[in-house]
Amino acid sequence: MWITFAIGSAVFAGLTSILAKCGIKNTDSDVATAIRTIVVLAFAWIMVFVVGSANTINTVSTKTFIFLVLSGLATGASWLCYFKASQLGNVNKVVPVDKSSIVLTILLAFIFLGEPISLWSGIGLVGIAAGTFLMIEKKDVATKQEGKGWFLYAILAAVFASLTSILGKIGIEGIESNLGTAIRTAVVLVMAWLVVFTKGKQKQVKNVSKKELIFILLSGLATGGSWLCYYKALHDGLASVVVPIDKLSIIVSILFSYIVFKEKLSKKAFLGLCINVLGTLAMVVPTVFGI
Repeated sequence: MWITFAIGSAVFAGLTSILAKCGIKNTDSDVATAIRTIVVLAFAWIMVFVVGSANTINTVSTKTFIFLVLSGLATGASWLCYFKASQLGNVNKVVPVDKSSIVLTILLAFIFLGEPISLWSGIGLVGIAAGTFLMIEKKDVATKQEGKGWFLYAILAAVFASLTSILGKIGIEGIESNLGTAIRTAVVLVMAWLVVFTKGKQKQVKNVSKKELIFILLSGLATGGSWLCYYKALHDGLASVVVPIDKLSIIVSILFSYIVFKEKLSKKAFLGLCINVLGTLAMVVPTVFGI
């Protein structure tokens, strides 16, 4: 079942990228992140009460709580960087860089969680790295039309996303996954709004158009669905398998970016996408089928 949840996480994550992009055309990315986090938090706590794990919050150990908080801080930083990158650059360029966090995640899972790196995993990592490189050309990094700085923000989003996965894996040991997600989302919410108020952007909230607000809220719902599936899968399965499956959301993101934003891939970028996906499958299929 955890494989199914991992796939669900990928689908919802792919939709999140597109819906969020639609919601930050004229809305500041920090403000949008803060608003959508409210939706994610509400969604997460509804699930906590649905599964009946709210009464177990008193049993959460100090260690687990600390790692959930750290995971939440890493998530908040990743979100802020990711949506800033999405506002400045094309989804087709930002998503591959963000998804390259899988390479660092697998290495960290090996170091801190003791999850082995098989021959297939090694081949997959090389494929993902090569595919990402092909999708990001040097001229793309400095394209004026896309805005400066998107590449740096995308890299930072990937680094923080890797830390999120490892800290989250440690943090949800011995705790119901929905409750763990709700607690860390609360941390993200506080962090997101602190950033908004620190930068003096709170007045921009009332200026968000209804159309973009709807997309921001929908992206929050998609994120909530993705998180619940992701941390359920992470709770029951291996981080070194769940994370690669989740990163297949790149296919959903790029498909919808073509449909919605008419963002096309060059032949080189398409080749990179194929290699990226094959690399991901090389990491997942052998483990799932015991090859």
